Amino acid sequence: MLAAQRRQLILRAVRTDQGAEVVDLAHRFGVSEITVRRDLTVLAREGKLTRVHGGAIGEADEPPFETTQTERHDAKERIGRAAALMVADGQTVMIDIGTTALEVARGLRGRALTVITSNLAVVDELLEETGIELVLLGGVVRRNYRSLVGVLAEDALRQLSADVAFIGTSGIRRHDLAVMDTTTVEVPIKRGMIASATSSVLLADAQKFSSGGVVRICGVEEFAAVVTDVTLGEPFVHSVERAGVEVVRA
Repeated sequence: MLAAQRRQLILRAVRTDQGAEVVDLAHRFGVSEITVRRDLTVLAREGKLTRVHGGAIGEADEPPFETTQTERHDAKERIGRAAALMVADGQTVMIDIGTTALEVARGLRGRALTVITSNLAVVDELLEETGIELVLLGGVVRRNYRSLVGVLAEDALRQLSADVAFIGTSGIRRHDLAVMDTTTVEVPIKRGMIASATSSVLLADAQKFSSGGVVRICGVEEFAAVVTDVTLGEPFVHSVERAGVEVVRA
């Protein structure tokens, strides 16, 4: 098999599985791990995937950050403002990746806080805010979604603590209230933030209550509150409240 053909097959495998490990790819295509790493480096240089510790994720698995930012923007803005009001001056806040999380950061401008984040858009937003101490996790840059992932980011979270973490999601599964995500490599960062914070708040616009994902982050009961724009009387919201989670309507 020609190298170019193998790389196309590797790229297809990474995108289909929403990520793949070097060991698995080497076994699948009958080549050495060194060969797979070389192929992944070439594909990453071409902008077709992102290298992460032990493997890769496909850049085409999700729309770019700039595209997602414009979707349901009014709802995200309201959710961000409502979430920011939950933060007291002097607190340490963790902010997850994503466009709704960015709106939380915008609501925190002018405050005296510490913000820990893996969201490069949040860093850009708060860089000139001298009253906010910014702590940026290390890791591999996912250019497509302006985030940091991988073992360095995960290790950093184990050394940190926060008063509150604001976490995004791809959807909440209806039958068991599992909080889901579509991007495997982001899930350990979300779990790490939840584990490192005294309390966690889920950011979920109304569409997330009818969406799902590939990987379970945790159960909704792990959160102190869900901030959402969902309409009053939605039965699904009552299920969340029965799980002991406050629903804050933006």
